[in-house]
Amino acid sequence: MKKTRLTALAAVTVAAALSLTACGGEDSGSGTSSKDSSASSSSSNSSSSASSKGGSGEDIKAEAAGSATKAGARGTFCKTADLAIDAQDAAPDEKTGRIDITMVNRGSKTCSATGFPGVDIKDADGTSSSTRRGQAQPRVTTLKPGQAAVANLAYDIDTSGESMSDPTHLLVTPPNETHTVTLKWPAGAGAIKGIAADVQVYPTHNVN
Repeated sequence: MKKTRLTALAAVTVAAALSLTACGGEDSGSGTSSKDSSASSSSSNSSSSASSKGGSGEDIKAEAAGSATKAGARGTFCKTADLAIDAQDAAPDEKTGRIDITMVNRGSKTCSATGFPGVDIKDADGTSSSTRRGQAQPRVTTLKPGQAAVANLAYDIDTSGESMSDPTHLLVTPPNETHTVTLKWPAGAGAIKGIAADVQVYPTHNVN
């Protein structure tokens, strides 16, 4: 009878030990999972923080580029309303066409006319075509009240009498402006060899 009880107690003890071992294993696994989750969350936060810093860096670069552009302009750009603009034939010979577009600052403050003006050529049929930029780098062109800047149009003169263009007006937009003025095609200017796209516009420069 005693042996039977001892055997039963031994069996209960073993079962209890196994149960505790199993519980301990589950707790250990739960702890590991919690640590992994915490590490993942930390990593995610770090990535988010790094991404945020990268965005700030891009913003700073954009601001720096904007500041550099403003500094390069050396002041406020001239407004179309403050410029007296005209166009004159300035061909050096019978084969080379050149038109000088002059801009005079009639405002009360110094301004910048730096860059390429936009120039379209209006034909007799009412259509307008853009000229193309010549191979030249813009020069800083600052105009005090009363000072003038010139931009040149250059092209080959058609001497065959079969020009594809019949220009009547020039549509001129000063550098860094959106308002356009319409000027008559200069009297005496030679016929364009080719089309308006064959005419090159050069950046402004100060008149000496």
